[in-house]
Amino acid sequence: MKMTTRFKSALLLAVLSVNNGAFAYDPDKEDVCKKPRFTDFSLTEYNAADEVEIAPETEFFFKLSPWADPSTIKVTVKGQPVEVTVVSNSSFHKVTAKLPAALTGQFARINARAKAVLGCDDTDGWLVKIAKQ
Repeated sequence: MKMTTRFKSALLLAVLSVNNGAFAYDPDKEDVCKKPRFTDFSLTEYNAADEVEIAPETEFFFKLSPWADPSTIKVTVKGQPVEVTVVSNSSFHKVTAKLPAALTGQFARINARAKAVLGCDDTDGWLVKIAKQ
């Protein structure tokens, strides 16, 4: 039995259309859990070209995606845990904290960590230079 060219083309088209979804890639879609996303950090990050310094005890904030669990948010500055205030709405969590008074005239890494409601977690961080008092 001989298959015609038209039949072969139709068969190929049918097979490709059925499997089309299997080849699609969506970077925002994760298999099990959507990691928290950190945005809108309020301080100027250190850049050697600009050399911007931040005053000691400056308050800072960042926003965190709404699917993050606010009870799991942890912030450290140069390895020291800092107290945070979290204000939540349906669009984001706003996390506010203050640079420790003891850190003057040095570089400090601000690290933030949070878990998503479904369990996966993520971290982010920013480097700042704190001015001398």
